[in-house]
Amino acid sequence: MRSRQARPRLLQAMLDAFSLPDLRQKLLITFIILVIFRFVAHVPVTGVNVSALRQMFQQNALMGMLDLFSGGGLRNFSVAAIGIYPYINASIILQLLTPVIPALTRLADEGEAGRNRINIITYWVTIPLAALSGYGTLVLLQRGTTPVVGYTTIFQTVTIVISLIAGTMFALWLGNLITDYGIGNGISMLIAVNIISGYPELVGQGILAGQQGQIFGIIFYVVVSLATIVAIIVFTEAYRAIPVQYAKSVFKGGRMYRQSGGTRIPLRVDTAGMIPVIFASSMVLFPGVIASYFANAAGEEPNLANYIVKIFSPNTALPLGLVYWVLLFLLTIGFSFFYTTVIMEQQDLPGTLQKQGGFIPGIRPGKHTSDYLNAVIYRITWLGAFYLAIIAILPFLVKQATHIEFMQLSSMGLLILVGVILDTMKLVESQLLMRRYEGFIK
Repeated sequence: MRSRQARPRLLQAMLDAFSLPDLRQKLLITFIILVIFRFVAHVPVTGVNVSALRQMFQQNALMGMLDLFSGGGLRNFSVAAIGIYPYINASIILQLLTPVIPALTRLADEGEAGRNRINIITYWVTIPLAALSGYGTLVLLQRGTTPVVGYTTIFQTVTIVISLIAGTMFALWLGNLITDYGIGNGISMLIAVNIISGYPELVGQGILAGQQGQIFGIIFYVVVSLATIVAIIVFTEAYRAIPVQYAKSVFKGGRMYRQSGGTRIPLRVDTAGMIPVIFASSMVLFPGVIASYFANAAGEEPNLANYIVKIFSPNTALPLGLVYWVLLFLLTIGFSFFYTTVIMEQQDLPGTLQKQGGFIPGIRPGKHTSDYLNAVIYRITWLGAFYLAIIAILPFLVKQATHIEFMQLSSMGLLILVGVILDTMKLVESQLLMRRYEGFIK
């Protein structure tokens, strides 16, 4: 038998994690809840035309993005079809409104109790958003020459919408169970499991492409995917360390002395995370989705709405298809700066340093510190914004390079998946280090 020191570090860390009763229990709870969620994502709503649903997913990019947050439920139009997307929207809305509405600002300043109140408000806002999203999805699926869902009476419509709301709240409950009793952020874990569940189909598409003589395109696809994962890890962990000194008073020998202790503030290059990509994708797809309600059906004379649908669709051929990707690139950069500014205003680093008696060496407290931090954040955000923008348009670049039409690189999925895996590994790492075990990361 190989000794403990001879085993690979990752394998040994996994064995150590399962050897601890409390950590093993958390891992098993997380696994069981994720399995339950996958079962729920396959409980369909009655009266669904499966072939028409698949065809709609091939033609509508927004449906694929919504399916990402539904845990795969939208692809089957299950009771969890709209998933946790309304909760994500509610969270973003509350986060953006907190600095604007005085009542929410006061709650945010009350610490843990205030944040719990904001979370409760978020759940209440999720319900009407889920109702609107569920009804809008139902109406969208009933359109076209071959509707996914046939005509429904008022009672049937209300029943379906209530079922979709219940599916959303049930998914949130499962996510909160993972957060409280399992490992990692439950909401993020549900999204990550959906992304992983789509990879077997992707592998099957790759095998089919290889059989059709596109082996070099598949190799390029795999290399770009691995390079993207490495880039996401690097930029997710990258930060600019700002040195900070804290002056403190020490009573010694009957006299008071001033001593200084130092620390560092990590300003992340990618402060906004995946939110700018989600915002930008939604904004670019939105005009096409609205225009699709007024577009003429296939076989009829195209009207203005048909052209708008083509312009704001990622599947449109060049050169008209460039409009979508250029807008996505520019909006991702813009939302990166916007969301980073919102986050930094909420954190109020200069005010926090001043309250705690901290200062940056060589920089005066107050306005000078604020200007210095804003300048540093502005410079590093450019790097993070361009990184996110390139990640956002990467599917287009890979498609043009490989000429493989039916394999799509989900850059947003990779962003979420890598982030969730890193966060989960850090949590398990901290649990192991608390018990004097070695973790995953050296």
